[in-house]
Amino acid sequence: MGGDVGGDTVRFARWDGAGSPFRVVSTALPARLDAGEVLVEVELATICGSDLHTVAGHRPAPTPTVLGHEQVGRVVAAAPGAPVRPGDRVVWSVTVSCGACPRCTRGLEHKCVRLRKFGHEPVDGGWTLSGGFATHAVLPAGTTIVPVPEDLPDVVAAPASCATATVAAMLDAAPPLPGRRVLVTGAGLLGVTAAAMCATAGAEVTVSDPDPARRRLATRFGADRVAAPGEPLTGFDVALELSGSATAVEGCLAALDVGGHAVLAGSVSPGPPVTIAPERFVRNLLTVTGVHNYRPGHLRRAVAFLTGHAGRFPFAELVGERFGLAELDRAFAAAGRSPALRQAVEPRR
Repeated sequence: MGGDVGGDTVRFARWDGAGSPFRVVSTALPARLDAGEVLVEVELATICGSDLHTVAGHRPAPTPTVLGHEQVGRVVAAAPGAPVRPGDRVVWSVTVSCGACPRCTRGLEHKCVRLRKFGHEPVDGGWTLSGGFATHAVLPAGTTIVPVPEDLPDVVAAPASCATATVAAMLDAAPPLPGRRVLVTGAGLLGVTAAAMCATAGAEVTVSDPDPARRRLATRFGADRVAAPGEPLTGFDVALELSGSATAVEGCLAALDVGGHAVLAGSVSPGPPVTIAPERFVRNLLTVTGVHNYRPGHLRRAVAFLTGHAGRFPFAELVGERFGLAELDRAFAAAGRSPALRQAVEPRR
């Protein structure tokens, strides 16, 4: 099938703002895909922590909208110029970039001047099927789309679009890992993914988290040592901050050895300021890098890692129940009760 797709009716979960329930709405597919566009049927989506923050009113979002940006699906139709074919099983990026603006040409596609984001766009803005909590999604030209193997479990593949690719971006911002001492703060999905990717790369990994259960989980994802906040942590070559806690950020910076590098990705919402001593940064040659979103190659790296190591680490255990599209309110309630787990949404149910 090429660009002609019109005629079918599909469904999506419309969210109208904090305090509003999700409503399942039907809509017709566009009559035709534009050049480079892809129509995907969503197999499974997972509820990211940022989705929870949005629904709780802790971060701004256009409304009405279709939330969800971690998912795996099957290509139904692809217009000329698209990088995939009908029948391909794929994941795709959170960001849609123009490829031509000054930021894109500098390798900052994830901060494109005309950036659009999957799961973050208004329904009435001309791109209705723009989130994972829908039976189908339209992927515009400029979306990174990566095929995934048929045998990679859906609950493992879906988070690649956000959690795993973000960790890949963090490691790209860090120095080479073999033989390095790495500190990871925060042992949610991103933190344990970071532990697994660092351990696989040959690093010695310590994970810090206040939750004993999360610390135990981190050992199953390759952590050589776990620690509770407040335990003395020093001498690290690399510190990866994924909790968003200002205290954890300060702990990461304090834990660095001479020439150390901190990569911060957890602080995506406003929070209290962090105190630093500039003299220590100067004398100890320290580097701090922020990571937000990711480049196309990071999603490809994420899929390659999961494909090669899904059997070694218990990623499938990090996703809890499965809910239908009409059960999205219950799914979010379950996610709020168990923030250490992703909850799954099967839109075709």
